[in-house]
Amino acid sequence: MRKRKEVIRIGNASGYWGDDPGALKRQVESGPLDYITMDFLAEITMSILQKQYQKDSSLGYARDFIPMLEEVLPKLLKNGTKLITNAGGINPEACCKKIEELAQKMGLNPKIAVVSGDNILPVMNELYPEKCSFKNMETGESFENVFDKLACANVYYGAAPVVEALKKWDPDIIITGRVTDTGITVAPMIYEFGWSLIEWDKIASGVVAGHLLECGSQATGGNFSDWKKVKNFHAIGYPIAEVSSDGTFILTKHEGTGGLVSLDTVREQLFYEMGNPEAYITPDVIADFSTIQAEEVGLNRVRIFGVRGFAPTKQYKISMAYEGGFKTVGSIIVSGPEAREKAKKFSEIFWERQEESFEETITEYLGWNACQASLGGGQEACEILLRLGARDFDEEKLRRFAKSIPALILSGPPGVAVAGGTSRPQVIVNYWPALMDKNLVYPEIKLLGEKESWEKVTSTEEGNFELSFSSKTQVAEKPTNSLKETLDFLAKGSLHPISRIALGRSGDKGDSSNIGVLARTPKAYKFLKEILTAQVVKNLFAEICFGKVTRYTLDNLSGLNFILEESLGGGGSMTLRSDAQGKTFAQALLRQKIYIPKEILEEIIL
Repeated sequence: MRKRKEVIRIGNASGYWGDDPGALKRQVESGPLDYITMDFLAEITMSILQKQYQKDSSLGYARDFIPMLEEVLPKLLKNGTKLITNAGGINPEACCKKIEELAQKMGLNPKIAVVSGDNILPVMNELYPEKCSFKNMETGESFENVFDKLACANVYYGAAPVVEALKKWDPDIIITGRVTDTGITVAPMIYEFGWSLIEWDKIASGVVAGHLLECGSQATGGNFSDWKKVKNFHAIGYPIAEVSSDGTFILTKHEGTGGLVSLDTVREQLFYEMGNPEAYITPDVIADFSTIQAEEVGLNRVRIFGVRGFAPTKQYKISMAYEGGFKTVGSIIVSGPEAREKAKKFSEIFWERQEESFEETITEYLGWNACQASLGGGQEACEILLRLGARDFDEEKLRRFAKSIPALILSGPPGVAVAGGTSRPQVIVNYWPALMDKNLVYPEIKLLGEKESWEKVTSTEEGNFELSFSSKTQVAEKPTNSLKETLDFLAKGSLHPISRIALGRSGDKGDSSNIGVLARTPKAYKFLKEILTAQVVKNLFAEICFGKVTRYTLDNLSGLNFILEESLGGGGSMTLRSDAQGKTFAQALLRQKIYIPKEILEEIIL
């Protein structure tokens, strides 16, 4: 019988495809770890990998992972640190075989397990329409017009198949396809501590740990509102969860690495892409983020406890992508003096010349208001990158559009520089989320080289959870005041930026952005709850957000979570915007100057 551990250390070394290539080496060499997880996959990543696979059946995985592994494989095996990653993408078995080739060259023989079965694109004809409607879970749109354009379709699996692979073979490395970033973190806990798959509170706490680990250094000082408190960004430490058998854990990082782990860096990451805090839905459990308790227990050590969880839904989320036309964006550099006025004149000249119409167009003034629109404050700029874009189904029309951008430079105001050559139209891959009953598909596991047959794995038990809004929720459908009127409403005396009393973090989910606002003190939180309503945020972001704004309150974390629907220009590869993921939205909100009572300001220590 396997000896149970009381504490395990799980580190993360990648938050996305393109993350710091040195992070894995730092995690391996800076201190002991039982497990390392690496997340490479996002919706757009899957479609890119699918295209690579269609061109070459030996591809379809995150190839960047292999050179990272090469640097550390001998030490990983020597230390007994297990590596779990979804770098397998569309083709996890090919990724495993590449690792096997690498290991043989190095004289090593790691046990490598594969988790697959998430790619349902080859069997869509069997599933649709008889067994599943695949209607868009966000918009309710019919799947009929999308079916023939599909580029990829993948099931979000959870921890269950990874747990089974660990139990069956105790492998050194597990390569998965579309297993959730939280799933690859929770699996070692279930395996090491002997949890059942229905211990909802423990698994929910594991999901919270996975949520904190999944984005790499975002939990250890990266993207932190109080970035000046991070004394060293060099060789930034990636997060580590020291998990106890009861599910509680301490978030930390290796000693001697850069970055910072504090209550505030942790709170910010908890709010990232949170959605409804009372129902953070995963294939393994529904975690209630409103029950999270957090406290600093030492330098670079934050303890998380008290998390509640509930049985998951009876359905898997399916991430699909389909080709939806083309887009192109070109730019010119406009210098001062009067850069803003010149850039506006150039844009007028350009659009007056266009004789064709497009599905969507965009004009952005990078250096003035491209990311935050009028919330940027409108200050004068020394130089502006004038960004002009269009989206359409006619590729040739967009080629003509792109060629007309460089033609601007000699036919307008002076002081213009070229910003690259003529842009090329890019294929748009649109995101399509849907739901499917869990009994229609099963993950599969295999040990590379030992068994050629795959073994199906049953999922976790399901409950009858129904999503509902609590009394703490506010919704604003339409703006009620102009930006000026809203700012006047917020300004009733001596003005200070919201950042004086709050931190913020924003991110994306499809065409929606979330903004987390975290108060610095209890008094500041009470004040922000009263003044920063869903309607106020809707009014402020009316130029950017065309859907409703929903506000959730989390008293346990002294924070407000806003979901801004239809705020990212379609999201994914469809958007023409510079800030495709709403990463700058929190900063836009924090920079707004409002009246803040003196007694609240006096409590703040920056």
